[in-house]
Amino acid sequence: MTTSAQTKTDSAAQARREAQRITLIGAALDGVVGIAKLIVGKLVGSQALIADGIHSLSDLVTDAFVLVATHFGRQAPDRSHPWGHERIETLGTLVLGSLLIAVAGAIGWEGVLRSWELIFGTLSIPLPGALGIGVAVISLIAKEAIFRATLKVARKQKSRLLEANAWHSRSDALSTVAVLVGLIGTQLGAGWMDGIAAIIVAVMVGKIGVSLAWEASRELIDTALPREQQRAMSECLLSLPEVRGAHDLRSRTLAGRIVLEVHLLVAPRISVSEGHAIGHHAVARLKSEFPQLSDVLYHIDPEDDSHIGQADTTHPTPMQPLPLRSEIITALDVCWQSHPVWQERSGLMLHYVNHVTTPPSAPSSAPHVDVQLEVAEQAFTSLSECNLAPSSRNTTVDELQRLAKDIRWLGTVRLSIISRAQDAET
Repeated sequence: MTTSAQTKTDSAAQARREAQRITLIGAALDGVVGIAKLIVGKLVGSQALIADGIHSLSDLVTDAFVLVATHFGRQAPDRSHPWGHERIETLGTLVLGSLLIAVAGAIGWEGVLRSWELIFGTLSIPLPGALGIGVAVISLIAKEAIFRATLKVARKQKSRLLEANAWHSRSDALSTVAVLVGLIGTQLGAGWMDGIAAIIVAVMVGKIGVSLAWEASRELIDTALPREQQRAMSECLLSLPEVRGAHDLRSRTLAGRIVLEVHLLVAPRISVSEGHAIGHHAVARLKSEFPQLSDVLYHIDPEDDSHIGQADTTHPTPMQPLPLRSEIITALDVCWQSHPVWQERSGLMLHYVNHVTTPPSAPSSAPHVDVQLEVAEQAFTSLSECNLAPSSRNTTVDELQRLAKDIRWLGTVRLSIISRAQDAET
């Protein structure tokens, strides 16, 4: 394993441990606070405090869910999941967002019922005293502290799942606010304040739940990045002089990281290795400017096909009949098999022109293949001296073109004389 890969693995493991540690701390706190509320609520006769204690203990279920999702969602890619397992975290965020909405509904409905009963005098609440109010205050401080600590880790790691769990802790803190308001109001003779506070808290919690569930749903259906961010990425690619154009940019997110696909337009007659090098430089520049990018799949285009839809370039139509190398060699061999230059060739370079359908506004130019024959300098000289081939390069090209005039897809024929030094390099 390379040093960079090892560093990335170690960093991911450290992030996973940090996420699990803060979740375990929150779970322990939920257990202690929940039991304390149940005991004190029973002692002072506060049904609201008992219900809030049950709410705190129910958070243990979501904490366990977060631990499982964090463990499996951050495992390295494998053969069955080549893109990784981050969608487990996204699914977890959707579930927690939905739970927040359900919690908000329950708190709101309970608030409406309690307000009705308290306002119309059908419900009487015993005075909670200092003990009941005190445990509610301590619970509020503890839950707010774990909310802030979890949210800090979530933002550091850009984890929607941890953020959802943080807001789930905040929902418990806010429900405790409603209980505290009710306890203080009851102590002062205005118990109806409990229900009103609960309704306000329900609206706040519901808003957070809807937001988290909505973002997770958008990620699950591969929603693209905002147009401004896509435009910035295109501009970053075009800042590389060798990149003449960038199109068909497609993006999606996986648990906070970005996966990108893009077509890069380069000079048409460069080598495959140069196009590959340009792509590597383009990806490196993108990742340095957008750290959230994890995977970038690029396609090198020798000609601009941005006017054609993605489906059309993926599945060529019958309008793109140009043959491949093996077929081209077979066809040319029929025409040139007796020509000395064809027999002595040391290389054959093919250049496909208008291989994709040109737009209606472009000048008419049928798809064709330009052929460049490479012949060693010594071999070409020997052929000329033996009068087996004309000494003039242009004459030879004209003769080859004439012999292959019936091949419809054949474009320009070129002859390249390779010196000894060039031949040695290749």
